[in-house]
Amino acid sequence: MAVRPLTPPTSEQETTSPKILPLSWDRLERVGAWGMNTSVCAFVYRPTTIEGIREVFEIARTHGRRVALRGSGCSYGDASLLAENISLDLTRMNRILAWNPETGVIKAEPGVTIRNLWQYVIEDGWWSPVVSGTMVVSLGGALGMNIHGKNNFRVGPIGNHVLEFELLTPKGDILRCSRTENAELFHTAIGGFGMLGCFVSITLQLKKVYSGHLSVYAFATPDLSTLFREFEARMETADYLVAWVDCFAKGKALGRSLAHQADYLPKGVDPIPAQTLRVSKQELPETLFGVIPKSLMWRFIKPFSNNWGMRLINWAKYTQGSTLGNHKTVRQAHAAFAFLLDYVPNWKFVYKPGGLIQYQSFVPEATAEACFTAQIEACQKAGIVPFLGVFKRHRKDDFLMSHAVDGYSFALDIPLTAKNRARVWELAKELNRLVIAAGGRFYFAKDSTLDSQTAHAYLGEAAIAQFRRWKQTCDPENLLQTDLSRRLFGDNF
Repeated sequence: MAVRPLTPPTSEQETTSPKILPLSWDRLERVGAWGMNTSVCAFVYRPTTIEGIREVFEIARTHGRRVALRGSGCSYGDASLLAENISLDLTRMNRILAWNPETGVIKAEPGVTIRNLWQYVIEDGWWSPVVSGTMVVSLGGALGMNIHGKNNFRVGPIGNHVLEFELLTPKGDILRCSRTENAELFHTAIGGFGMLGCFVSITLQLKKVYSGHLSVYAFATPDLSTLFREFEARMETADYLVAWVDCFAKGKALGRSLAHQADYLPKGVDPIPAQTLRVSKQELPETLFGVIPKSLMWRFIKPFSNNWGMRLINWAKYTQGSTLGNHKTVRQAHAAFAFLLDYVPNWKFVYKPGGLIQYQSFVPEATAEACFTAQIEACQKAGIVPFLGVFKRHRKDDFLMSHAVDGYSFALDIPLTAKNRARVWELAKELNRLVIAAGGRFYFAKDSTLDSQTAHAYLGEAAIAQFRRWKQTCDPENLLQTDLSRRLFGDNF
């Protein structure tokens, strides 16, 4: 399908071709990656109905454009971007379609965010079984990337908790999918990074909770080896496990960390659950110490957004956590524990003007320690030390394009500048080599740097061929594309 040049329609064209839906010039907007590391100009459409989505597909077909699906735009890289084409923004399709507070089954449109979800259900004693680090992620985006949380080792990704969904393909068909109906497509579209169709309804089984609080235990580990041993010892009983890692520490202290185990409170332990389950008790505070607006905090951190400043912050954080907060248990609201990325509004502005990438790899348990050690050492040697490292435990799942392994993930926040951008991409190549050698995998929602060879190496040709067969079935015109899909699989994927 040839792409027509970017020229506004003339009045004569509109008069002589009244049935052709226009590609409205005034819809051209700049659309950015969540990591602020790239942006494109695209024609943005925000439909509110299924017919509106069909109309956007027809506009693309008529004008020789492609369509990139976009939820809340929380992918760090180019997973929802497509330069000079159509951005199908689904945030206005945000209705709760059905809710059963007795069973915890909810049906929602794709633009419903995790925030919308938990606020709707928590006072009935339910919580989303899987959440990301920010509550602004949309359900459609969550399924497209098959997001995971701090409890992946116990409950798997969000796809494990989807009962069924309806998928609108670019051909205009609506396909109902579950583990018993269109089961193969069910396991392909979830995690299918928006290449097969648009989720128009999603039915989820939520998690019953008996308190608005979690029991959260903090512990420090002096090095990476100790962190691995602690997680292995705790994963049989913990509901959540996560660790912050100081990527500046070297030698015997390499990989030192502050970790947290969180557990649900059993029924009857919370004496006032009707109070702690109120939405107002979950909302994150807007001020620090009740005085300083959190919206200003990134400005105070900005002067430290360099290697020396972040080395100091990491040292101070570990020192404080390993002394004052070590081996202490507190009760914390679900939202406060889950959504650390929302705790300081606009924290990512610290990385301006170049933005950041988050390099996240998933490595089997047997090879993870050696791989992550080598990653930290490679970053330090290159002089590009991640400002933040996050460590989690995972398990395998049944989804075709899965990032998951029976092992661990390590997410590295790497700052970008005009001077270091090329060196960051070279460093990523070295990190990719380490991950592939260790039998690891990657996550499209975080990716900015993978190349086609690496993607094929970890996914395998059989999985890619199976995905392509479904792509031909659901989207034979190859209408759905993104800059990420083109980068990894070419224009004709």
